[in-house]
Amino acid sequence: GMITLAPPRGTILEVTGVYGRATAGSRLLYVRDVTREVEVDRMKTEFLSVAAHELRTPMASIFGFTELLLSEDYDAETRRDLAMACGLVLGRLFPALQASLDAVKVGQTSLPIALGLLLMMYPVLAKVHYGELRHVSRDHHLMRLSLWLNWVLGPLLMFTLAWLFLPDLPGYRTGLIVIGLARCIAMVLIWNDLACGNREVATLLVAINSVFQILAYALLGTFYLQILPGWLGLASQDVVFSTWEISKAVLIFLGIPLVAGILTRWLGVRLKGERWYETRFLPKLSPWALYGLLFTIVVMFALQGQAITSNPLPVARVALPLLLYFLIMWVLAMVVCQRSGLDYSRATAVAFTAAGNNFEMAIAVSIGVWGVPSPQAVAGARHAPASVRAPGGD
Repeated sequence: GMITLAPPRGTILEVTGVYGRATAGSRLLYVRDVTREVEVDRMKTEFLSVAAHELRTPMASIFGFTELLLSEDYDAETRRDLAMACGLVLGRLFPALQASLDAVKVGQTSLPIALGLLLMMYPVLAKVHYGELRHVSRDHHLMRLSLWLNWVLGPLLMFTLAWLFLPDLPGYRTGLIVIGLARCIAMVLIWNDLACGNREVATLLVAINSVFQILAYALLGTFYLQILPGWLGLASQDVVFSTWEISKAVLIFLGIPLVAGILTRWLGVRLKGERWYETRFLPKLSPWALYGLLFTIVVMFALQGQAITSNPLPVARVALPLLLYFLIMWVLAMVVCQRSGLDYSRATAVAFTAAGNNFEMAIAVSIGVWGVPSPQAVAGARHAPASVRAPGGD
């Protein structure tokens, strides 16, 4: 039995009865103070209950978000928004997750993001009919239009928006200009695919932009960060870009999935035939592009979740010109292309390649020139979530 004494002491005693052997009918009572043991048991039970609840809630949210992301009841845009929300929740609930996700890198890009990008691009590039690229390349009007939008208008527009919206933040402003020089070579392919754009046109334009990036990035960077500001009486800075970092980003994020896509199509058609490849293999492979995209979005927002939710104002200031850049470039490119006589599929491919930017390359260049904690690198990291909300960035 238990005897609970009245306050103020509140002692709990355990009473045990034992029959004596010396005298018939005699009984001994043993009294023991178990207050401490009962209190320890109560604390253990309470702790386990709270811990189970706290662990169950985020895990239930994670699994719930995963089921929603993979559910075909929602369109791609809804699942993209759910992926952003899932990433923010993970980044907020588990602050240590950022260090884990960013512990291993491919160049200057987190390994999970790099894997997500490669998984995302491979199915898209496996769908391309590479034999038709030579026909696309003969459309000289399309080529000239794309080059003008990507390498003349795009960087100039980003330069203008950076100075208009961030005149008092030189580091972030420079980061935006660097982003404007980095043309998209990855995520634009899946956005184009989801919008039913011409895959062959998009692939060819991405390849051309990649070559131009290697050859002209350093020259354009010098022009927009040093020469043009000097002409306009604005603050300028001396920069030295690493051509190797630019080339490495192109080789990793375009070269690997491109080679894999070409080999997959060549082997599949040769071993099983065109009909099997188009009607049986590609339908099974295609969903993995969207899965890779959603995984990449979750990881990007998990990496930035703590910073976004803790200090949203700088994020908003950087995101606003990025969103405006995408909207202006995409709408303008679509209007110009359609008025030039291009059909929807080709105009869509040109518009997405013109409006998209390569955040991996921008981050790599910014870290190589200004260092990891620099505002320029932070602006590139902030561009990753913004580029997802406005489709087109890598």
